[in-house]
Amino acid sequence: MKSPSSRSTAGASATPLNAPAAARFLSGSLMRHVLVMAGTGAIGLVAVFAVDLINLFYISRLGEKQIAAAVGFAGVVGFFHTSICIGMMIGITASVARLIGANRMADARRMATHSLLVMVVTTLLLGLGTVLFLPSLLGALGASGEVARLAQRYLTVTMPSLPLLGLGMAASALLRSVGDARRSMVVTLGAAALTACLDPLFIFTFDLGLDGAAIVSVISRMVMVILGMNGVWRVHRMLGPVERPRLADDVRELASIAAPAVLTNLATPVGAAFVTHSVAQFGASAVAGQATIDRVTPVAFGLLYSLSGAVGPILSQNLGAGQFERVRETMRTSLWFMLLAVGCAWLLLALLQGPLIRAFSLEGMAAEMVHAFCTWICASFFFAGALFVANAAFNNLGRPLWSTGFNWARATLGTIPFAWWGAQYGPVQVMAGQGAGLVIFGTLAMLASLRLTRQLGASKL
Repeated sequence: MKSPSSRSTAGASATPLNAPAAARFLSGSLMRHVLVMAGTGAIGLVAVFAVDLINLFYISRLGEKQIAAAVGFAGVVGFFHTSICIGMMIGITASVARLIGANRMADARRMATHSLLVMVVTTLLLGLGTVLFLPSLLGALGASGEVARLAQRYLTVTMPSLPLLGLGMAASALLRSVGDARRSMVVTLGAAALTACLDPLFIFTFDLGLDGAAIVSVISRMVMVILGMNGVWRVHRMLGPVERPRLADDVRELASIAAPAVLTNLATPVGAAFVTHSVAQFGASAVAGQATIDRVTPVAFGLLYSLSGAVGPILSQNLGAGQFERVRETMRTSLWFMLLAVGCAWLLLALLQGPLIRAFSLEGMAAEMVHAFCTWICASFFFAGALFVANAAFNNLGRPLWSTGFNWARATLGTIPFAWWGAQYGPVQVMAGQGAGLVIFGTLAMLASLRLTRQLGASKL
């Protein structure tokens, strides 16, 4: 007869979160793992940004440039928040996946629970703080008059629901850490599908316009939480009890990865904010063009944007198991995948730029900006891809501050002087300057990450 403790152990091992099933990246084709994780991750991540793109599409059908520009400014503020949540996701995925790879299942469950608590508290404070300082933030971006008033009205509705977005994204990260790429994808895909259905109803049928778009964003975040927590709690039973004596230690461990990742991710919206400020001097049409590009970019390059989060669990599990050669092979595979993904996205943008301009009712300067981006400026994303792959290596191989340094250098030294130069000539030149910075710092980051992985066997990171 089995003792109570042995029955308890057997019951624990029977749960979905068990060593053989969860640590699935320790064997098998790495290209297949990268394809599945990046592909499903891209669908999920694109769905997050697709919500904003869908909102902008329907708002643009109202035919008012001031409303479109207001959504553009609101999008820059929202980009800061999404970047912070993505940084937290990277920390959550790396921390939990590493424990799973080391077959420490009880610790993985405890870390998962504590990670959700940290995400909720962080986003709650962030959302409330943004509402309090909203006028100053919009003014710093260059918004004024009616455009600023409309942007503030939109954000006042959406910002208090930021904890819902954070909780949904954290649940998606936990599902990715255990290798359930499909359910991780469904969390954000379901929210985007709901937005596509409700936006026309609230914006046009109910005649709520901009307010309708804001309300739908809040509803979509509620759906993210429901779908995500269903997978985390009911399907995988990934959550353990809150252990107050271990909470502080887990927060510190999570912060050691998440804090640098958040700082790293904040570099992109900081650079984007400077670009928006530079473009704003050319009028509402230029801001509307920039808003369209900012929303189309993460959708078109979704595979690329997903790489850091998708490759992270693969690197972390193999690092936790001490399989260093497999870590190096993951990096090489990710680079080939990145080249293919960017090439396909560039081709599609070049072919579809005409329909894109017409769909968003762009004309004049806005249409010129989208045309230039789709034709040649988006080629700089080859180097953005190199930076994303390097970020995955830095964040998961013990050098998260390297990722922070390279991204902030790109967002400041690689953006501000080049964008300032471009602002002397026009908005297209501002975007070209931003692309030049990507070429420089994407190349440097990739060289550093390859050197780091070559040293793994000797340094035992």
